[in-house]
Order: sequence, then structure tokens, then C-alpha cells
Amino acid sequence: MSAESTTAPTAPPPAGATAGDLLDLIRSGGATTRGELGRVTGLSRTAVNARLAALAAAGLVLEGDEESATGGRPASTLVLNRDAGLVLAVAIGRSRSQLSVCSLDGVELAQVSHDQEIGVGPDVLMPVVTGHLARLLAELGRSGEEVIGVGLSLPGTVDRERVVSVDSPALAGWDGIPLAPYLREVTDAPLVIDNDCNVMALSERDGHLRDHDDVLVLKASTGLGIGIIAGGRLIQGHLGAAGEIGHVKVAAAEGLLCRCGDIGCLETVAGGWALVERLRAQGQEVDHVRDLVAQAVHGNGAARSVVRESGRRVGEALAATVTVLNPSAVVVGGDMAGAFDTFAAGLRDTLFPATTALAGRNLQVLPSTYGERAGLVGCVRLALEAVLSPRAVDAALARGRA
Repeated sequence: MSAESTTAPTAPPPAGATAGDLLDLIRSGGATTRGELGRVTGLSRTAVNARLAALAAAGLVLEGDEESATGGRPASTLVLNRDAGLVLAVAIGRSRSQLSVCSLDGVELAQVSHDQEIGVGPDVLMPVVTGHLARLLAELGRSGEEVIGVGLSLPGTVDRERVVSVDSPALAGWDGIPLAPYLREVTDAPLVIDNDCNVMALSERDGHLRDHDDVLVLKASTGLGIGIIAGGRLIQGHLGAAGEIGHVKVAAAEGLLCRCGDIGCLETVAGGWALVERLRAQGQEVDHVRDLVAQAVHGNGAARSVVRESGRRVGEALAATVTVLNPSAVVVGGDMAGAFDTFAAGLRDTLFPATTALAGRNLQVLPSTYGERAGLVGCVRLALEAVLSPRAVDAALARGRA
């Protein structure tokens, strides 16, 4: 698994590019030799060398393989020192949490998946999470002191500044609880959080976002939500609550009680939790949406029917968003994507007829690049973007000089 993108930065470096800007160019492949860095940034050779010296002193840049420079001697290639630190990824779900340890190029070194009881609180789950992380580090012969960042995702709306959940129907008892203190048992590295749909969207920077700048990344699982990428940027909304499509009111759900406590939400007719309840009422043996999807894949008619119906209901609700935002692709992830053909068929049935002809023109419905691992990949990217952004790197270098 890799969360590192090889595409060029989304914007050219500013005039007077900093050491952090140079590292960003090196990481992205936008410039990998001293000469290229000078040409791209407009910096003098002396300025480039001074900034690279600071990065090398911090252990962030190495001289890599040599490649032929046009019309001159071989130019030494600059690379990110992937072993200069570690990042941790923690994707927490309603019934399962996934954790991994990665090098600074986003390559996974160790991982574990943990199934938990539905409704478990942070005081029970977070010590288990930290225990797993400590064990993974020990098995790698590494320590928490080498960790420079942690990326964590939760279902529902989060406050990134306070590093807490603020509204999660899927995780009762988590709202307002500071999460960083739990991780102090493993590392003092900064913790950055986001919701599960946004990190799934971030995972696509190494996937479909190479070809699409405007994408809706749909997480269709126990709950429903979308990560919105517009012009290559993640849109989070005023309170970080953008994309909560599962709680849009729809006519088909009139009078139905949602797990959020409201009435008439899309999730009551299309969310995985509601589909499981429906099949269990029919006498089917299903305990989780993953069971439902497995049965659909293996030809269970009732399971296939509700998965396709879920896609149809989501398509109806998503049509207005597609018409307004005009994405070039809808990417389907989450557990429901395990039965992608069935779910996507239902989605297309209602989505395309309900959008304008222009919004539907060339619109693609695609499976998530990383499947069930998209959350982990997105959490790795979340951590890397936080600690290796130009601003973060420059701040770290300034602290080192103080």
C-alpha cells in the first residue's frame, strides 16, 4: 500500500520558495535534481543548495540514483528519505478498526484489523488501538519516538482543530472526547483527524484523482456519506459537515426513524444498517453489511435486490449534487462496493435520468481504487500532508535552528 502521489503539486511554488516547497517538489516528482529545482522555483543555485542543505541536515532528503542530464554531466537525483520517520494510520469504524505503520513515502510496513463490539466507547476501544500500535512498532524494531504524525478517521463530523468527534450517529459516546491523550501511550507526535468519507477521498489522490479533478467519493457502507473533491481540492464545508448525504430527507423514508434520531433520512432506506435489519426481518442470517454484500456476490436473490435498491435510492438523492457540482466521476467505496456491479447498476438507474444532460455527459461511476483499504490509505495521506506540507516542514526546520 502506498499513499504517496507521483503527480505534480496542485500549484506552482511561490516566489522565494522555501525548503518546504523544495521538499514538496521532490516528493511529488515535480523536480528531482538541483537544476530542475532552480528552473521550477527561479531560485539561484546558491539558494537551492542552502535549502537542500537544511533538508539534508534534518535527514529528510538523500542523493539518489544518477540520471543523465541533457547536454552535461550526470545530475544526482534527490529523493525523500523514506526512513526519516514513521506515520501511523488509524481508521475507526462502527464495528471494525484498521491500523497501520508506514514509512514517509506512504509504504505500509505493518498493519492489523480489529473487530469490535458495536457501540463501544473510546475508553474501551482507544486503549486497544494503542496496544495494537505499540505491538506493531515493537515487531518492526521501531519506537514511538520515530513517529512524526498520526492520521485518524471517524464516521460522522469531526472538529479538526479540537481533534474530536462532534456528531457521529455511528459512534455513540465519542462526541467531544479528546482523542490525542489516548495516543500519548505510544507517541507524542501530532494527531490529525477527519471523517471517514474525506479520508476515502484523499486515498484517491493516488488513484482516480490522477485523471479527474472533480469527483464525488461515495462511501456506501453501514452509513452513507460523500467526500467532495472540486478542482482537485477537498471540500469540507463551514462546520466540516459537507457530504452528509445519508441524512438528506427523502420521500421514500417518510416516517422512518433514523439512527441519528431524526425522521426520513436516506440511510433508513439505503444505509447498510437498514438493509441488514430488513433482511433479518425476512428471516435471512445477516449480522453486518459485509454479510449482506457477501451473500449478494454469491447470488442470494434477496441480498442482490436490496443492494441494487440501495444504489437506486442513493442515485435519486445524489442526482441534485451531481447536477450542482458537475463532477466527472462518482467513485463508490465502502462495504457496498464489494458488490459494485449490483450497487452501481442501481445507482445508474436513477442517477443519470435525474441529472441534467450536461451534468451526466461523460460522467463515470467507478469503484474505489483501494477497496476496503481506502480508509487506511487516506489516513496515511492525511498524516503525511499534515507533517510534510511545506508549512509544516519549514516550521520544523525553524524549531531545529532555535
